[in-house]
Amino acid sequence: SKATVSVLYWKVFKMAEELHAPFFPWFHKTPLHYSIYLKPPMAHGHDWGSVRRGRQVYTEVFAPCHSLDMLSFRHLQEFMTIEEVKELAESYDIPAEPDAEGNVGERPAKLLDKLPQAYPNAEAAKFANGGASPPDLSLITKGRDGGENYVFALLTSYSRDVPAGVNSPGATLSWNPYFSGCWIGMPKPLSDEMVDYDDGTPASVSQMSKDVCCFLAWCAEPWMDERKYTGIKMGLTFATILPFGFYWYKTRFNLVKLRRIRHSKNGLL
Repeated sequence: SKATVSVLYWKVFKMAEELHAPFFPWFHKTPLHYSIYLKPPMAHGHDWGSVRRGRQVYTEVFAPCHSLDMLSFRHLQEFMTIEEVKELAESYDIPAEPDAEGNVGERPAKLLDKLPQAYPNAEAAKFANGGASPPDLSLITKGRDGGENYVFALLTSYSRDVPAGVNSPGATLSWNPYFSGCWIGMPKPLSDEMVDYDDGTPASVSQMSKDVCCFLAWCAEPWMDERKYTGIKMGLTFATILPFGFYWYKTRFNLVKLRRIRHSKNGLL
């Protein structure tokens, strides 16, 4: 129909306007790694050092505008100690249960509480950002074409020059060739040495972008390592059972499957 053709033409036209993110060899996109530095040595999928640093970048840079609605403080125990998580949770005050008179106070957050939202509601988020609500980052690496590659390319492409002949549609917009439409309302979020990493890693723009992408990839799939472990266990189980099943099929079931039954007037022969 004409509507379908129009939609396809619009998508192709928009795709031609923006760049497609290049592919990067992410640590968590490869099969499980065997690390001799962990005690005890174990296979793991996420780069936990990068995830920890990415959590710090998110908290100091992106948390004031972008929320993680699908995560609770208890999820952070995957790469933080329980003491660190408790200390982090207690640094936030959240609304408490109403008292006998219906008054709502505040209390320190607990492990089971959700991570605090950047804004109390969607209207407040739109009002503070010129009418556009910042997206939630819980599933950003799953909901964007290119995933981590797109987010990394977006964060590291703010310094590119605007092509000749292209006029800015607004003074508050920034040129970014990887964003849909190439003009983004979010100003450049990262700059060199913006964050002081606890482990002393140099905080360049590319390093912080890579770390926050690893953290967001973990946010989108915090059970990825368990899923891979389950797949390995199932594969080993089937590999162990298959030879015995094949042997039983050839020596026992074939006797039943290939038997010949002859009938006569007086009954079976």
